[in-house]
Amino acid sequence: MTAITESETNTGGSLTSLWERPGYLIRRLHQIHVAIFLDECAEYGITPVQYAVMTALLNAPGADQVTLARDAGIDRTNVADVLARLAQRGLVKREAGTQDRRMRIARLTEEGDRVARDMEHASLSAQAKLMAPLSSDKRELLMSLMSELVDANNEFSRAPARKRPTGEHHRTKKGAAEATPLSRL
Repeated sequence: MTAITESETNTGGSLTSLWERPGYLIRRLHQIHVAIFLDECAEYGITPVQYAVMTALLNAPGADQVTLARDAGIDRTNVADVLARLAQRGLVKREAGTQDRRMRIARLTEEGDRVARDMEHASLSAQAKLMAPLSSDKRELLMSLMSELVDANNEFSRAPARKRPTGEHHRTKKGAAEATPLSRL
């Protein structure tokens, strides 16, 4: 085995710059969004993943862990951990299913419902801060392209998210309904 010399690794462009790799940029943008979210939502002490699970429970009260995992696009084991942490804080109540006692059903507590609803403004503020450098048209385009990529590649995820109902797809036409509240950003 021979050692790689500096001249062999410094070939003037044979390696793609990190800044030209979509995966790197997506990961970087995710890191930035998490930092903004944590800053905007600091008073609640809720992470983006916890908020996703709480939002899924707002939309599907009494959902089981498998359904929550699919709705939020999170691994089932991680959902169980997130629910345990939220339950410790009194934000979620878990119980055995009525028909299948092995199934774990989750519901937001009254406090959990209040926190999830109160957090919406802070969450939207984080989204607005992230998207602020883009014009309205570019925001629409970015959301449309990201939705297209997620939909086309969802099956490759370790935790594929449930497909959105057809009416919830993001649209870029002026005046069309939006899946995300970009008009409020």
